[in-house]
Amino acid sequence: MSRIPVVRSGVYAVVLALAPWFGTTEVHAQQARDSVRSDSVASPTLQMVRIRGRADDLVGVATSASQGRVGRADLRLRPLQREGELLEAVPGMILTQHSGDGKANQMVVRGFNLDHGTDFQTRLESMPLNLPTHGHGQGYTDLNPLIPEFVDHLDYKLGPMYADIGDFGSAGGATLHLTRALPKPVASLETGAYGFRRAVLGAGVQRGRSQWLIGGEAKQYDGPWEQPQKLGKFSGLARWTWTGKRDELSLLALGYTNAWRASDQIPSRAVASGAIGRFGRIDPTLGGEAARQSLSLAWTRAQRRGKLSVDAYSVRHDLSLFSNFTYFLENAAGGDQIHQTDVRTLSGVNAEVSRVSVVAGVAHLLRTGVQVRYDDISVGLYRSDRRVPTDTVRRDQIDQGSVGGYAILESQWRPRIRTVLGLRQDGYGFRVRSDDDRNSGSRLATIGSPKASLIFSPVNGTELYVGAGLGFHSNDARGTTIRFEPVSGDSASQVSPLVRSRAAELGLRTSKGEWLRTTASLWALNLDSELLFIGDAGATEATGRTRRVGITMSNYWKPVSTLSVDTDVSFTRARFADVASDANRIPGALERVITAGATWEPVRGVHAVARVRHFGSSALIEDNRVRGTPTTLLNLSVGATILGNRLTASVLNAGNARASDVQYFYASRLSGEARAGVADVHFHPVEPRSLRLGVSRGF
Repeated sequence: MSRIPVVRSGVYAVVLALAPWFGTTEVHAQQARDSVRSDSVASPTLQMVRIRGRADDLVGVATSASQGRVGRADLRLRPLQREGELLEAVPGMILTQHSGDGKANQMVVRGFNLDHGTDFQTRLESMPLNLPTHGHGQGYTDLNPLIPEFVDHLDYKLGPMYADIGDFGSAGGATLHLTRALPKPVASLETGAYGFRRAVLGAGVQRGRSQWLIGGEAKQYDGPWEQPQKLGKFSGLARWTWTGKRDELSLLALGYTNAWRASDQIPSRAVASGAIGRFGRIDPTLGGEAARQSLSLAWTRAQRRGKLSVDAYSVRHDLSLFSNFTYFLENAAGGDQIHQTDVRTLSGVNAEVSRVSVVAGVAHLLRTGVQVRYDDISVGLYRSDRRVPTDTVRRDQIDQGSVGGYAILESQWRPRIRTVLGLRQDGYGFRVRSDDDRNSGSRLATIGSPKASLIFSPVNGTELYVGAGLGFHSNDARGTTIRFEPVSGDSASQVSPLVRSRAAELGLRTSKGEWLRTTASLWALNLDSELLFIGDAGATEATGRTRRVGITMSNYWKPVSTLSVDTDVSFTRARFADVASDANRIPGALERVITAGATWEPVRGVHAVARVRHFGSSALIEDNRVRGTPTTLLNLSVGATILGNRLTASVLNAGNARASDVQYFYASRLSGEARAGVADVHFHPVEPRSLRLGVSRGF
């Protein structure tokens, strides 16, 4: 259960309005009511409110049915295959892998196959994790640096109805918050099947108003692959936090390195013929190395009738990745292996001022903010043979900067009626210096994004939401200046730097006592274009306008004090807008996602958890002739505390399902096949049943 500072005020509506910008999107409504003492707006002081996550009542606080928080307790008890699966706490989201575990996850939500993060904005504290104009894919989002034990909670918002979320936010966004204090030293050791070894250490100390924290993780994992992936991950963090009466200052340093070998997705025909096993590989020299270092500073000050927050960050990112998706289709002798590199430094500042006012008896909260970011990028795409460079496809130096400003006005017109109006304006600058001068150039672009929501409470404990908004995502800078294809030399069409999205949503949220939280949303989302820069080829591909409609439901039920059950269900219909109905499917757009879990804690220190994750079939080709198969996995975990030591046992894929993490349909060529290759389903299998044992102390 987290503790978050909020403002004590004299108007209930103002208290509710203040909650989101103090990081308390899920402040319990009754706690807000209890904090009201008068009918005038008083000067605020910092106080602490307990945050539980899914159990908190957001009626009167949230501005849509598609936002929420998942707290530390729920995240800590989840049996995880990979760090990125923490984001599966977001309703309707699935994270998978099609390569080695050091590579960023494949992300899917609201009918988007996000690749590695396009159209879903992810932040770690104030730092953006989406990387534009990336060497492997636009919006590349690597969650592997996370140490799950030090993630305190995550906030999520689905859809583009929130003015404080800009680029990559068409499908929504999530912010992961790290813990700020450790009351005592912590340690965890884990071991498991297929060479899994993991250790986590941490310690904290308090001196007056200052909290100091340091922690780290070491992880090794071979996996079930015929060629062990030999993953070696090291992550570390150090944090200093000072808390005064009106101010809080926090300095956070993070470091991460990783190296691995990968099998990538494999062709179904090779497995069916017995040429390789389900956990085999075609190219034995794939894999990569990644590193990330960051330093960030966060300052907040409670002011009379408001709050000021300023965040600054600087991040160094380095990725070297070897892949081979088509094997011998392009190069029958040496193979189609490619080497992608991305080295960058990104820096930025976020600032927001919030102010409460009461005009003619109506409480208003006005939030105004600015977000500034600059990326200094060096990317390269090369052909290679067994990790030996053979040819340069293209190399680029890119300067990419952006400035976004926003204003959000939340008004409590009546006890049961609220409105939220938002406006966002973004400006982007791209400068590309390519090894082929013909593809160099500069572009400027701006885009405005209005938002609006109406919230009505027909009865106590229930709210209805109507919202709409415009959003956008940026395209790869190289695609905005390209004139000639780097491989063929043919002329190429440039893409728009910024792509518009449009969304609308109807929502319902209801709470019953302390035992039931339910939300449902019916939404529609249109994209003007899903133009993408294809990092594997150094070129652009146009996919046209798209339309998505869906329904998402989320439930948290606590029938008795020792048992909690949560269920998230999402159904989506995704189509291209400008093509015939018999060829308008969007490949890889999942139509059904269901996640559910039950947590039983009969006595303090004892738990049992069962979680199911299911993603259904989807079209793998536009005419729907080829479809992927559904995947359903069951993960189990039990634990008990004995003499201060917490013992845990987790069984991943307890049903030993033979399913796929990802599936694609395209042409590839194996050695000896026809020169034109063979169109086939390529898949990356889920890992078989595995047992992991752990002992920890202090968590």
